This record gives sequence, C-alpha cells and structure tokens, in this order.
Amino acid sequence: MNAVLIALLVLPLLGAALTLAPVFGPDPTAADRRALRFSTVLTGAVLVLTVVLAASFDHDEPARMQATTDVAWIPAIGVRLHLGVDGVSLPLIVLTSLLTFLCALYSERRLPSGENVPSARAFVGLFLLLEVGMLATFAVLDLLLFFLAFEIVLIPMYFLIARWGSGAKVPAANRFILYTLLGSAVMLLGFLLIGGKAGTFDMQALAAAHGSGLSHSTQVIAALAIMVGLAVKAPAWPLHSWLPDAHTAAPTVGSVLLAGVLLKMGTYGLVRVLLPVVPDGTTTLAPYLGAFAAVGILYGSLACLALARPGAKGDLKRLIAYSSVGHMGFVLLGIASLTPVGVNGALFANIAHGLITGLLFFLVGALKDRYGTADLDTLSGATGAALYGRAPRLGALLAFAAVASLGLPGLAGFWGELLAMFGAFDPADGLSRPAFVTYMVLAGLGTLLTAAYLLIVVKRVCMGDPKQPAPVAELADLRPYEAASWTPLAALTLLAGLWPALLLGLSDPAVKHLLGGG
Repeated sequence: MNAVLIALLVLPLLGAALTLAPVFGPDPTAADRRALRFSTVLTGAVLVLTVVLAASFDHDEPARMQATTDVAWIPAIGVRLHLGVDGVSLPLIVLTSLLTFLCALYSERRLPSGENVPSARAFVGLFLLLEVGMLATFAVLDLLLFFLAFEIVLIPMYFLIARWGSGAKVPAANRFILYTLLGSAVMLLGFLLIGGKAGTFDMQALAAAHGSGLSHSTQVIAALAIMVGLAVKAPAWPLHSWLPDAHTAAPTVGSVLLAGVLLKMGTYGLVRVLLPVVPDGTTTLAPYLGAFAAVGILYGSLACLALARPGAKGDLKRLIAYSSVGHMGFVLLGIASLTPVGVNGALFANIAHGLITGLLFFLVGALKDRYGTADLDTLSGATGAALYGRAPRLGALLAFAAVASLGLPGLAGFWGELLAMFGAFDPADGLSRPAFVTYMVLAGLGTLLTAAYLLIVVKRVCMGDPKQPAPVAELADLRPYEAASWTPLAALTLLAGLWPALLLGLSDPAVKHLLGGG
C-alpha cells in the first residue's frame, strides 16, 4: 500500500516533467491533442491506483494510519518524508483523483481557448502539477511537507486562471495568489512555533502528545496563526473575498478543482493539525470560529439571493462561488463544535460539497459555452431560459445539483449540514452552549435562504416558455463527453445521500482518535 501511495504522487509529477520534453511531436496541433490524451490516461491511472488504495485499506481500523512511509528527508531540521492515510484523508484523496480525472476527460474535448493562450502541453503540465500538490496535501504527515504541498497548488492554479480564464482573469489571479500566499505565510509561522517548542514537525507524534509540552499561550498563538492561514483557503468570512473573482474568471475545470479540492485543503488542515496538536488553543478560539462560520453561512446566502434576483445582472458562476462561502460555513461550524458528531458532519460536508459544487460548475461552464455568457438575466431572458424544454437533460441535471446543494434529504448535501448543526446544538465541554445554539439557529436560517436562491435559479434557468426567442439559435443538449464527465458526480451524490455510513464509517473512528489525542 505504501508503494501505491508513493506512486499516486510520483506518476503525475513525472507526467508534468514529461510535458517539458519534446515527446509529443513537431506538429503543434497533433502535439496538443496527444498531450490532452496523455493527461486523461495518466489521471485515469492515478484514479485506478486510488481505487486500489481504497480497496486495500483496512476498513476495520480506519483510525490507524496506513500505507505509511517514514524516512529522513532533511535531517538538519528534522523534516521527514512521512506519508500515510486514515479514515479522514482517504475520502479526500479519492475525491481529488476522481475530480482530476473527470476534468482531464472534459478538457480533452473542451480546452479553454482565447487570445494568446499557450499550448495544451503547458496546460497539461500545470494541471498535473496541481494534482501532485492536491494529493500530497492529504497524504503527508509532516508539518513542513504539508506547507510545501499546500504551496505547490498555488502557482499552477494562478496560471490556469490568468492564462486560460476569461474576463478580468489577471486581477482575479493576482488576488487569489496574494491572499493565499499571505495566509500560507501566517500558517507557516504557527508551524514553526509548534516545531520549535515541541522539537518535531511530525504530525503523528504531535497528535499523540496532544498538546503536552506546549504552554497554553503557545497553543493559542500557534492555533491563531494556523487558523487564520487555513481560513483563507477554506474560505471563511471575512477572508473569502478572493474567491468570487477567482471562480468567475477561472476556466470550467479550474473552478471545479478550486471548489472541489482546494477549499477542502483548508478545512482538512483544521481537522488534521489544530484539533489534535493544539487542543487547548483550539478550544479557546473555537467560539470565534463558530461565530465567523455562522456569519459566513448567512452572508453567502444573502449574497446569492441578491445575485439571483431579476435585473441584478448576477453571474451564475459568481453566485455558486458565494454559495461555497455558505456551504463551507457549515464545515467550519462542525469543526468549531469540537465534537465527534460535528467534525464528522464537517468531513461529510466536505465530500458532499466537492461532488455537488463540482457538478454545478461543470453545468454552468457548459451553459456559458453555449450562450457565451453566465449572466443570469441574459440566460433567463423574459420568461426563463426554459432548459426543461430546450435541453431537458441539461436542465434535469442542473435541477438535481441545485436540490442536492440546498440539502434535500436523500442526497449528499443533507447529512453534513444536519450533523454540523447537531454538533453545534451540543458542543464540547468548555464551550458556551447558548452561543453555539445561537450559531445553530443562524445556520438553520441559512438553509432556508439557500433553498430560496437555488429554487429561484432553477425557476429562471430551467423553466420558462421554450417558444420564446432564445439568446442563441440552437441550444445543444447533453453531449456524450459531458455525460461521461458528470454522471459519476451525480451518481455519487445520490449514493452518499442514501448510504451515509459509507463515509461516516471511515471518518468516525479516526475523528474520535484525533479528538482524544491520537
């Protein structure tokens, strides 16, 4: 298993390096076509290895770190090449491999185009390097390696937005890189403080110590620095302002990976590092994290309502980006409760958001390709875009993703939000129950607002009179490559909603282990 985990990281890294060599032929058009096919095959191989890893995982002991590799890397400062997976990280690795493969499959037929766009070979190289950083973030067990993996993803995503994006893509990419680099620098200070005081950067050893050897003030300072750095990536209100611009400008696959994986890196870090390593500092700061989470839920929902109303000229990609602020607020609220129920709900909501929002961004990207715009007023026209009549399969998928996102029981979006609010209803010892019950009530109000704006979007985009003039002469329905890229996300959204134990059975023992000093 450890060889499989190493291969998961080495394969896309070698693939990214191979795109720098002239191995795809002298003809630019043929080389681009071969590079895109190479990306699909390689990410497909990584997905197969991930399935092998998941099948070989000992599901009877999900709290135990498995597939471990632990060798010295930089002995002078005690950094080790320490890798492993448990019930917390395995679902995120599977999600990352799946979304990356689906994005590669989609890009093979729908590579973003425009003026001065580099070759597809450059796109593939950056895309594979991005996969390396995403997978490594969930696999490493050393604080400095975690920081390194956290940083690897920034440069590829910056160029994917700045070169293959649309609209104000360069300012959006600049804001993305500045916010996330600043957050990472603050996070690194917290890591260095912990490593300097504890004498190790090994995340397993630090988790086993459970804060012993670290004074209360040290834990609070370290927890604050790490929490701020990770909250930027999560993104938590009010550190979210880079996200809507980045999503609006990013190409479709960039938006899918940004929402489906990159946001999860921040919340994963909170669970993996803060909860077991600096428990006293986390307990001190948890009420503030819960408050910001509750405000973020309401803020994201109200922003989406404002964008969804007729005449607001709301961009549909921007609306879904703001919805991510609200949905990730539920994840942060569950973590802030410091209870097994709340943290399990947060981890479940992580996976559900990756599946559902990934599908939504795929669908909105397809609408933008067909209409030439994601402006909701333009799409809906006078009576509505009438997707049910003009492109029924596309309309049905969009309605499915919308009701999954609003938390309809039986679909993946329901369980994470329910468990996060239940965790807030009865938070851990030492936390103010009245405060967290207030956060739960605000989160409940957020679910109502979420249902309101998503149903407005469904009404305006899916319903209407198909006989009225449309913004485009002919609207193509679901294409074969789109069906291949999107069907797994819809199927897994339904599976996770009907069988939540598939994820909760993995995460629950691991979460209890971390909260108890594992």
